[in-house]
Amino acid sequence: MTKFTALMVPLALGAVSIFGAACSKKKVAAVPPPPPPASEAPRAASVAQQPARADSMPTPPPAPSAQAPARTPNAATRARIDELLAKIEDAYFDYDQHTLRPDAVKALEADSAELRDILKDYPDYKLTIEGHCDERGSAEYNLALGDARAHAAKDYLVQVGIPAGQLNVTSYGKEKPVCEEHDENCWQKNRRIHIAAGTR
Repeated sequence: MTKFTALMVPLALGAVSIFGAACSKKKVAAVPPPPPPASEAPRAASVAQQPARADSMPTPPPAPSAQAPARTPNAATRARIDELLAKIEDAYFDYDQHTLRPDAVKALEADSAELRDILKDYPDYKLTIEGHCDERGSAEYNLALGDARAHAAKDYLVQVGIPAGQLNVTSYGKEKPVCEEHDENCWQKNRRIHIAAGTR
């Protein structure tokens, strides 16, 4: 090996090692890390600024409901009903009959329009139509006749507009006479219907 070659080999090896070292120290460009997550406070603020969803909105308190109308009359109205009932005369019947005579219809129609207008506002207030008979005939027969008389009066009052559900009927037969004499004049007074304040 020549002197020159011997000198060049170590130089070449040194250059290679220097070049290799230089290459190993070269930095490779790294991908920058992702930005840190936003803090919770700004996120909460941004959520607060967003409009609330309909299903997450608080339910408003229910509106106060209108007070239910009274189903029975107050004392003043009951007093007016009693006045009207006092003005409506008993309706009278012929012997052994339950059909309404013209004078009975006239008695029933007196103030019945006002009575109808009051009762329709108070569906729980009821009237009772009582059927009565004179003393002649058996108790059983007179109970049935009194019932038929009360129903005839009820049918008339329903026709003028009083609700049927507010009219009760009962028969006393010959048990509650208004007159105790034993003649036709007295018996006529006992063959009647009477309207009274009923269930309140």
